[in-house]
Amino acid sequence: MEPVSLLMIAVGLSMDAFAVACVNGLCTVQEKYNYALKVGLYFGFFQGIMTLIGYLSAFYVKSYIAHIDHWFAFLLLVGIGIHMIWQAYHQKEISCDVRNVDSHRALLTFSLATSIDALAVGISLAILDVNISIVSVVIAFTTFVLSFIGVVIGKRIGYRLGNKTEYFGGLVLILIGIKILVEHS
Repeated sequence: MEPVSLLMIAVGLSMDAFAVACVNGLCTVQEKYNYALKVGLYFGFFQGIMTLIGYLSAFYVKSYIAHIDHWFAFLLLVGIGIHMIWQAYHQKEISCDVRNVDSHRALLTFSLATSIDALAVGISLAILDVNISIVSVVIAFTTFVLSFIGVVIGKRIGYRLGNKTEYFGGLVLILIGIKILVEHS
């Protein structure tokens, strides 16, 4: 695979993780660089591993996964997006006590939701002659870097933007979910 194409795929897959990282950076109670590292590691790991799982599973269950992966991604992303918008609407001001984005459970949920499209990309990469080890590492590293930056940016400008960041992050997740659904229909 050409380096430019690989980087474009990696950045494209990382955009939803970046948006969620920006929103999460807003409400973390942890020191921003520690949390940014944590989010980057979670999101990067899941993007890389889901690409690899998609690639490997394509040989065994391609016909089964291909029919439902987009629905699963759509439901997770839209569900989380709607929840984020609902929370933003019902909060008068940002309250980090309400959103526990620092928990492992929340990070696992966000990581899984933002990496479902990487599973689908992994499946599509199975028909190409690619070195999946290199592809997965590039995707994981790109997601790590963009997620780290997203948390730092979210922490820095989040309070000036208030709940708008929550609305934006929720809307981005919904749009990505719809995009995945439309592309696979």
